[in-house]
Amino acid sequence: MKANKSTAPQIDIGIPAKDRKEIADGLARLLADTYTLYLKTHNFHWNVTGPLFNTLHLMFETQYNELALAVDAIAERIRALGYPAPGSYKAYAGLSSIKEAEGVPAAKAMIAQLVKGQEAVVKTARSIFPAVERANDEPTADLLTQRMQVHEKTAWMLRSMLEQ
Repeated sequence: MKANKSTAPQIDIGIPAKDRKEIADGLARLLADTYTLYLKTHNFHWNVTGPLFNTLHLMFETQYNELALAVDAIAERIRALGYPAPGSYKAYAGLSSIKEAEGVPAAKAMIAQLVKGQEAVVKTARSIFPAVERANDEPTADLLTQRMQVHEKTAWMLRSMLEQ
């Protein structure tokens, strides 16, 4: 990822350029995971069937709406650090740790895939923390903490639906 070249004043927020780049690169991975999970969740919202249709259809809608807001917050933090936010399927495919769904899985398989996706986002967010802490980047730390709380809670709720 290259810094944005313009005639605007240099970024002087107390975080050296090298650290901003490392954090922005981590946030790009988080953005890719979040967007990929958004797309997968929206796909499952459209295609879920079975006895839990209404429950899952509504739950998935709530989740993809929350993810849509999250991608914006993550992308804007990348921009605030002085780097362009990735915004293409090709970029996301290269950065995301989440695999796309093959075909239309059964409802329980959808839930299981979304649990894994939620947990993958948490792991990606957690992996950025060492760089964030070294740079004393509190705004990014706050964003990461909020994202991890949401994804851990969502994973727990989805996982609970798979219990017998």
